[in-house]
Amino acid sequence: MKYIVSLVLSIVCILTMTAQTKVVSGIIKDSHSDEPIPFASVQLKNTTIGKLSDSAGLFSLNLTSISATDSLLISYVGYNSMTIALPATSKDSIFLTIQLERGSAGKEVVVKSKYGRGWILWRKVVRQKPVNDRYRFENFGYELYNKLELDINRFNKDKFKNIGPLKPFGFILDQTVDSTSEDKPFLPIFLTETISNYYYQKSPLRRREEIKASRTSGVDNESVQKLLGGMDQNINVYNNYIPIFDKRFISPISDNGDAFYSYRVPDTQYVAGKRFFHLVFTPKRKGENTFEGDCWIHDTTFAVQKMNLRLSKEANVNYVEKLSIVQEYKFVNDSIWFLLKDKFIIDVAPIGKQKFGVTGRKTTTYKNVLINSGIVWEQLQKNKKLEETILLAGSTQQPETYWKESRHEELAKNEKAIYSMIDTLQKMPLFKRYSEIATFLATGYKAFGSFEYGPWFNVMSSNVVEGFRTRLDLGTSTNFSKTWWLRGYLAYGFTDKKFKGRAEITHLFKRDPRVRMYLSYTNDYDNGQRYYDEVGTDNVFTLAARKSQVPIKFLRVEQQRIEFSKETHAGFTFEVSATRKKFNPIRSLPSKSIYPDGVGEALNNSEVGFRIRYAYLERFLEGTFLRSSLGSPYPIAEIKYARGFPGFLKSNYQYHRLTASVHDYFKIANLGELYYNVYGGKIYGTLPFPLLEIHPGNEIFYYNKYAFNLMNRFEYLSDEYAGVNVEHNIGNGMFRLLGPTRKLKLRQFWTAKVLWGSLSDANRNFNQVGAVFDRGHQFQSLNGKTYMEVGTGVDNIFRVLRFDFIWRLSPQPLPQERYKRFGIFGSFRLQF
Repeated sequence: MKYIVSLVLSIVCILTMTAQTKVVSGIIKDSHSDEPIPFASVQLKNTTIGKLSDSAGLFSLNLTSISATDSLLISYVGYNSMTIALPATSKDSIFLTIQLERGSAGKEVVVKSKYGRGWILWRKVVRQKPVNDRYRFENFGYELYNKLELDINRFNKDKFKNIGPLKPFGFILDQTVDSTSEDKPFLPIFLTETISNYYYQKSPLRRREEIKASRTSGVDNESVQKLLGGMDQNINVYNNYIPIFDKRFISPISDNGDAFYSYRVPDTQYVAGKRFFHLVFTPKRKGENTFEGDCWIHDTTFAVQKMNLRLSKEANVNYVEKLSIVQEYKFVNDSIWFLLKDKFIIDVAPIGKQKFGVTGRKTTTYKNVLINSGIVWEQLQKNKKLEETILLAGSTQQPETYWKESRHEELAKNEKAIYSMIDTLQKMPLFKRYSEIATFLATGYKAFGSFEYGPWFNVMSSNVVEGFRTRLDLGTSTNFSKTWWLRGYLAYGFTDKKFKGRAEITHLFKRDPRVRMYLSYTNDYDNGQRYYDEVGTDNVFTLAARKSQVPIKFLRVEQQRIEFSKETHAGFTFEVSATRKKFNPIRSLPSKSIYPDGVGEALNNSEVGFRIRYAYLERFLEGTFLRSSLGSPYPIAEIKYARGFPGFLKSNYQYHRLTASVHDYFKIANLGELYYNVYGGKIYGTLPFPLLEIHPGNEIFYYNKYAFNLMNRFEYLSDEYAGVNVEHNIGNGMFRLLGPTRKLKLRQFWTAKVLWGSLSDANRNFNQVGAVFDRGHQFQSLNGKTYMEVGTGVDNIFRVLRFDFIWRLSPQPLPQERYKRFGIFGSFRLQF
């Protein structure tokens, strides 16, 4: 009986204690990356009760009771500590989602010696990089799931609904706005998912990505879908430099990382029987391209198990409020650490930190890893070129059941709503109208049916010969054809009372590799535009930017041209062309009458040309007919040859022209980016000035990257020449040394343009070099001497403006041409 009473009392005591216990559990996350924070301290404030979160950021506390004044203190190195009041509730369990804000990881640290525990651990990690970097393997492959989401943040749903033109879209907000955090609601606007097989071979370098499934809200461009795969979105923290936008940031485990970072080891932890060191790093100096953050390092292998990077507060990057990079690694084959998850989160604030902005979230996960496998080698043998991204047939039409079974992680509720939101919006006529207006203002083009108008900024201009000039540009759209593109413009001058214009036809025989034919007819004034991204005189924005001291030159050109070009998978472009041109100088140039007729008419020319261009591994963002180069990791070279045929279509000249150029952009460690262009040419024959090399000058105060900005147009002629253009964008450079200029994110650069040229006696006499023509113009020759102008300036003023200060060093201009000695030029650039 005594034992029974004791047992009953024990059970009652246990039940009583259990009834009084409150379970407080939760997960601790990074407020920006939404990644769990392992081993964070959770403590009941003003008590000794507490514990650490586990490796997944989870924690659980058993409390005998909760009073109205109880609260939890959560802390973790590198984050601001947070105190959370425990809610008064009758429930036996409480679950909390706690989001910590990043703080300063080193504000309380005093470094007494360079060679502390953190430095020693960093050295061991660096020594083991050749063993732990996945690119050490001869080949590897994996299945890759890539998810990219764009959200509008700092978003006020109620205010949005009350904006008149946007009221019809208010119902969308109730479906998609994520209000789980009342302080930070956001509106998801774009989502893309990709599932692909990726294969890599070290030597010779080959890469292949086969996209098995692609789902993109509102975008059906194949080129964009390929770029959203995993070919070029991998960040390797084992590299010395990590590319962010167009800049290179120093990795905390760079070979010379100790020159830029301070390191410390606040603690160690055991997970699944493995020991990990916690390495925390902070920049030594402000304003450099560095990160703040921490990582967990596996004992014995000294491999990275998890890396957390965030942009330094004073890094010289535009529009970016926050940026986080998270990488996780896992054991493969019980001995190799291989990438498991890669996450990139960026908050862009284009108009200020307190205004609405955009958050981009890219999450990539990796499965079914193959290392040094024959399967990888076999797949890479399918490549027609060294790097290839293949959008497999049917990949964009995969059913929902496929995505549910194949995606590596389930979509969140608001992510699922994005697809239906985009479908709903695209069916709304009002949304289509707003989209068309925005596209028209941004690009200058507007499509209607089978035709397209634009660009709008060429609609009017003015000059002394034509007076007020108006222009209408029209072309066909993809609704007309996806292989034929017809476009042109018609212009009229109200002073000279003459029409001008151009008509062009493009036909694509094949897209990959591209095979193209182009025909054009032009009858208009030469407006000084030689390259696509160069500013010519035929637009509304250059009316007020002309140099007042320089008389404008007018050369009327009538041209017929046909081109046929073919690209190869190896990076070569071969082009054959035939061109006929008739020139008629109108103003501030020598009269046509000084040039005699011969076997044909004066200033009438027919030529056949051949061009070879080599751009190894060049990538493009492609539209149906036009495309933008995303550059090549190697220099791009080009050779051109042309020959004139006298007597053909009343042509008057026989000659040979040979030109060559090499240009490249490349990064310089810690010193920004350098661009160079080396070029040269030789012309055999006695020719009028339009057929010689007219070195490009600039007669407006908008900076021209391709021209000599203190040289006038048609100033110097050559038939033998060589030159080099250099531009070095240093970054913040000396501006990082002062607090105000560092906060303004000003950037510095320097430029140099050097030209050597000469002109044969026959061509000097034929063009009357040195003689004064209409309105005081005269041709000049360098006579084997050097033309040089150098410059520097301030870039990134108010995030968009650049001012160049240019000095002409040689030859020295005449006393009455003081404006050629020094000039200030402005330009606009949008850049991160």
